[in-house]
Amino acid sequence: MALFKKRTVGKPGEWYYCLEHKKVEEGPECPAKDRFGPYASRQEAEHAMETAAERNLQWENDPRWHDASARGSADDE
Repeated sequence: MALFKKRTVGKPGEWYYCLEHKKVEEGPECPAKDRFGPYASRQEAEHAMETAAERNLQWENDPRWHDASARGSADDE
């Protein structure tokens, strides 16, 4: 007997972006490892890759995530 029930049907209004099929889906159709979300709207899910790219760029340029000692050792080479 399984301890956890596998959720096969998504909730209405939950939108996901499938990384494997490169499409928007309402409710999770694909495994969690292959999707971004949930998003509140279809439009947000459609822009999932753009949102991820923007956040990655912000993170790469955020000085709080890069300490001077790590930058210094790379510059010494």
